[in-house]
Amino acid sequence: MFRRAPSDRPEPLTCHLAAGRVALEVAGGSVVGHRYPANFDVLHVDPTLPFAAVVDGMGSGEGSRVAGATTMTTLVEAVRADWPTVGPRELRAAVADARSLVRAAGARLAELTGCTLTALLVEPGGEQAWLVQLGDSRAYRLRDGVLELMTVDHTAAWLGLLHGWFRADSPEATRARYQLLRYIGHPDNPDADLLAVPLRVGDTWLLCTDGVSDQVDYHRMREALAGGDPTRAVRSLLAISLAEGGEDNATAVVLRVRPAAEGDGEDR
Repeated sequence: MFRRAPSDRPEPLTCHLAAGRVALEVAGGSVVGHRYPANFDVLHVDPTLPFAAVVDGMGSGEGSRVAGATTMTTLVEAVRADWPTVGPRELRAAVADARSLVRAAGARLAELTGCTLTALLVEPGGEQAWLVQLGDSRAYRLRDGVLELMTVDHTAAWLGLLHGWFRADSPEATRARYQLLRYIGHPDNPDADLLAVPLRVGDTWLLCTDGVSDQVDYHRMREALAGGDPTRAVRSLLAISLAEGGEDNATAVVLRVRPAAEGDGEDR
């Protein structure tokens, strides 16, 4: 097994961002883990807009790297170009552009070229945000002490557990976890899930790749997020993922919603 202790993002990125009636404290970080020679996750914490995203490349080769970089670049450029009038139409168009570019890149590569995507974009007024998700990277919300998974995994395992095809601890379920039914680069160009979610002061949001969700159990995840400090939460989640085996690249973004105040929007 390839062993690598250092992280390519050893200290979380942090910023304060304003969005109308609310402000966001944001932190994001990523670690390589112990299995792969490089990090094929892509992290974006926007320094000026209330927008964050995580991408998880499929596999560990050039197709993974190209898919992740292409998808994140396309989405970020679209959000910045359309702000502040970014809504469902613009987000769907950005995902469609990313799908086309990744498929074109994959046609030139003799390997799997694809990635997952989970992003959160807060509207300028701060009342609502948009979740964009394709694949098995996830979004969680901690509200009033309850941690909820806000997305579904686009995998055969999710469908199998939902419909009772097999038990959660069965070999069939384990194998099905790696059978993605939707992702950017899929030959059928599947649509992303696009969810409008209300924001409330006190909410804490987590966007993460499966290197976090597969290795950090519910109770430890909730405990990490309940502290209220996004930077500390990201450090804790990534440290747990490494302590539990570091079997995958692991990336996490934590966003804490608080009342807007003078000085919000400045980087730290």
